[in-house]
Order: sequence, then C-alpha cells, then structure tokens
Amino acid sequence: MSASTAITQSRGVSRPGKPPRLRLTRRGRIVLIGLPLVMLAAVLLSLTGLLNSPAKAADSASGLSVTPTVSVTVQPGESLWAIAGKVDPGRDPRDVIADIVQLNDLQAGKVMPGQQLFVPNK
Repeated sequence: MSASTAITQSRGVSRPGKPPRLRLTRRGRIVLIGLPLVMLAAVLLSLTGLLNSPAKAADSASGLSVTPTVSVTVQPGESLWAIAGKVDPGRDPRDVIADIVQLNDLQAGKVMPGQQLFVPNK
C-alpha cells in the first residue's frame, strides 16, 4: 500500500463506486424537518378556518319564521324613528327600526316622503 492510499483512506474519503454518506448539519436538519411541519401547520389552519366559517342563510323561505307586516307610506318630515314609535309604541324603537330595515332591505337609515315601507304588525 502506498502512502497516498493510506492517507486517503484515513481521511474518510469513500472508495470509488460507493456513494458518499449524506451528513446534515444542525441547520440542515431543522430545514429538512421544520419546513414540512410549518407547511403542514399552515394547511391545517387554513382548513380549520374553512370548516369553521359562518354558515350562509338559506335563500328559500322554508324554515324561516314569517313576520306579519303591513305597508305604510312615509309622510313628509317622518323618520324611521317616528314610524317605529307609531307602529309599536310598546317596543324599543331601535328594535323596530332594525326590523323595518331588514324587511325593506334598506342600505341606509334614510327614507323619502311617499316611499312605501313594510313594517312589522303588532
């Protein structure tokens, strides 16, 4: 055996034909194991958010309670507050206004004179 062969074998250089053994540093192991774990956690969190999203109301009227309503015409100078007070003086006007807004699909709380509104019937 020659001196160069002995030195090569003692340094851990692999022999020809045998693939070198993979050696990972601490940082390499963190990346190799940690990155897939982070990706898995992100997928699981997004799936739980998707599954726990609020339910959408049904478009059909089946199963919904029907509120009896009457139609009123808005007079000049009248507001939703005044209409709510006339319609159901025993209830909190804020609740009646919320019902009127929902029944008429009002975007803003303003009404115009002559406008027809559905209001809850006592």
